[in-house]
Amino acid sequence: ESATAFSCLMSDMWLGEFDCVSPEAFHSVFGKRYPTFSRRTQHDAQEFLICVLDELHEAFKEVRAQLWCRHRAGAEARRSGSSTSIITQLFEGQLSYSITCLKCNTITDRPESFTVLSLPIPSRRVCSLQECLDCFFQPDTLTRNNQIHCYWCGTNQDATVKATITRAPQIIIFHLKRFAWQDKHRRKLSTTVGYPLHNLDLSPYSSTFFYSSAEYSLRAVVNHSGDIDYGHYTAFCKHSTTKHWYSFDDVQVTKIPDSAVQTDTAYLLFY
Repeated sequence: ESATAFSCLMSDMWLGEFDCVSPEAFHSVFGKRYPTFSRRTQHDAQEFLICVLDELHEAFKEVRAQLWCRHRAGAEARRSGSSTSIITQLFEGQLSYSITCLKCNTITDRPESFTVLSLPIPSRRVCSLQECLDCFFQPDTLTRNNQIHCYWCGTNQDATVKATITRAPQIIIFHLKRFAWQDKHRRKLSTTVGYPLHNLDLSPYSSTFFYSSAEYSLRAVVNHSGDIDYGHYTAFCKHSTTKHWYSFDDVQVTKIPDSAVQTDTAYLLFY
């Protein structure tokens, strides 16, 4: 039902018959599955995005499973068709966390799938997306209550952990962690994060064995203006055919220059 409503919304947007299109029907159907988002209060765009992707994945993988079962019989067909969808093909990547025991130096790898990478913001005033990535992928030391249980040592040990991209998605989504704890209070960081429109190079964070080309171009931005308890979301999107950028602000859809895409309110980046 959510997938059908989403399909209708996409069709209305791309047919070009209206100056603007309301997502009210999709929001109504989606709110029945996720009542939290049905209330007319501010919600987190990143949490909403993850729920939408999960919901569409579940719907599309069921369709894929049915198509597989028409051509193949038994449990094997159901298993083959049930784990992937157009959502995972486009948005799902994989990290590998390399964990090194600091006593015996044994290295273990733990894979983990992702659809959104939540990046810390290392500065309060100005930084770059590259610095956010450096901060996310820098090695971390696990001590005290965060120690690992080393199989070879047979006891809990200090360790280092480092993440690497082992499978990069076609579309990679970055969530800038603007809502953070400071002095026992949750606040919004107004840091200006500079991000490139073209040639974002992820090869320094990728395994060369699994990935050869890791350059991305920006395709959309979700902006949040306001504070932690109130605010307003807008979006910038690049038209796939004309290559022009457009600003989406409620019913106002306007063409904007490339120079306007860089803002200090960016919250989600789609490459």
